[in-house]
Amino acid sequence: MNNPSDSGITNNKLVIAHRGASGYLPEHSIAAKAMAYAMGADYIEQDVVMTKDNHLIVLHDPYLDRITNVMSVYPDRYRENFGEKRWFAIDFSLQEIKGLSMTEAFSVNSKTNKLTTNYPSRFPLFKSSFHVSTLEEEIELIQGLNHSTGKNIGIYVEIKTPWFHQYEGKDISKATLKVLKDYGYITKEHKVFVQCFDPDETRRINDQLMPELGIDLNLVQLIAQTSWNETMRFTNGKLVPYSYDWFFEAGAMAKIAEYADAIGPWKSMLVTEDSEPGNLKISSMVKDAHAVGMQVHPYTFRADEERIPKYANSFDQLLDIFFYTVGVDGIFTDFPDKAVQFLQK
Repeated sequence: MNNPSDSGITNNKLVIAHRGASGYLPEHSIAAKAMAYAMGADYIEQDVVMTKDNHLIVLHDPYLDRITNVMSVYPDRYRENFGEKRWFAIDFSLQEIKGLSMTEAFSVNSKTNKLTTNYPSRFPLFKSSFHVSTLEEEIELIQGLNHSTGKNIGIYVEIKTPWFHQYEGKDISKATLKVLKDYGYITKEHKVFVQCFDPDETRRINDQLMPELGIDLNLVQLIAQTSWNETMRFTNGKLVPYSYDWFFEAGAMAKIAEYADAIGPWKSMLVTEDSEPGNLKISSMVKDAHAVGMQVHPYTFRADEERIPKYANSFDQLLDIFFYTVGVDGIFTDFPDKAVQFLQK
């Protein structure tokens, strides 16, 4: 077991590798994490879901069909989900998932049946060889690199869809926290953040689970748009989206600060998308969060040409706006090298 000590939250601007160096290699592949490490990211993100046999794997979605060949290997192992066929990780063993090929995220054209990617300039689909990793494998990679390089790069773990896992009889939050404790992440001084979109679960982690396990880690409340259906609740036997409306009301940041150390908002919640060059429309969220002692780590900063908002003329200008005009403490980016180079200037 390593002892991942040294500075927890600092006043430095943080570069968080979003799903690794996902602008260059398939998201959440071990290769993308090693590349992000070499690029100098401060923290590397792990999204965590559970398998049928209770292993924690690093995967952005609770389903496998967005980044693997599961549809062709197991054509009949899907569920109907909001009118779509989805192949959920929770229905497969770790051994089955390890046998799948992993690639850049894609969607299937319903008319042509062809695979398309949202990022045509990124790594080609189903080239080379990539596979889904466990949380333990990824922690061991980062801790191993910390040992061999003398650096102390942190991990940034997101507990995905705890409401869904609980409905399936699995306490993903407790399982994740136990793994973190086993690998030496015990206090806020250790370089780990734990994030979650579900406010009830984030509070449960702070109020119940961490005290039970004898740990006290930095917690981040992620913020979504209600329309994304990121967090759901069962009401009268039906799934309805959790309303994030209260996050934008006066006093919301003080309520979140009761159980969290930071917030992770969508960047458009800080600078509205109708902003224009020289006329930025900046919300009070950063100021309000800082006033109650929380950090702000918005997502997601992408250097792909079509992903730079119209109010910025370059990726560097976008970073400058958020780091120094808006005043955020860290950012999630698919291109950690570009953010590190910007800050080094």
